[in-house]
Amino acid sequence: MHQITEAHARELAKQAQRKEDLRAAIESDLVGVHRILFEAGCGHGHWLTDFAEANPETLCVGIDLISWRIRKGNDKKAKRGLKNLHFYKAELGEFLEVLPKSISFERTVLLFPDPWPKARHHRRRMVQPGFLSEVAGRTDRGGEFCFRSDDRPYYDWMVECLN
Repeated sequence: MHQITEAHARELAKQAQRKEDLRAAIESDLVGVHRILFEAGCGHGHWLTDFAEANPETLCVGIDLISWRIRKGNDKKAKRGLKNLHFYKAELGEFLEVLPKSISFERTVLLFPDPWPKARHHRRRMVQPGFLSEVAGRTDRGGEFCFRSDDRPYYDWMVECLN
């Protein structure tokens, strides 16, 4: 029988709390929402903030792992007074897990995700078959999956995953 170490138990508790906090924020911010434009790995929120400002009828949601990037995105949102834009500090899998199933994606955007070029690191790439299946299952009919990469091998790999 395997026993969980104290450190592992603490990490699991932190993960559970992180997901609960994220779930509460999403439920508060996205009441009555059924469709979003979703950007995974939004960085400082430059692109998403500009898009939200130009498309006030579209609810935009961006996630990133780095707290200070999310703060910068939220600063941009506040300066422009955008009500149709939300940024969350979240790991992709956790975000997809806690996002209510009633919310679908009209468009998913990935701009220049980390290519993790070494073969032994490919499992860390954001675009994976499981992620693509999850996004496809949440995407509206006629919805879009948009990605850009400046790393040709990664771009080719993403196209292969999509096919």
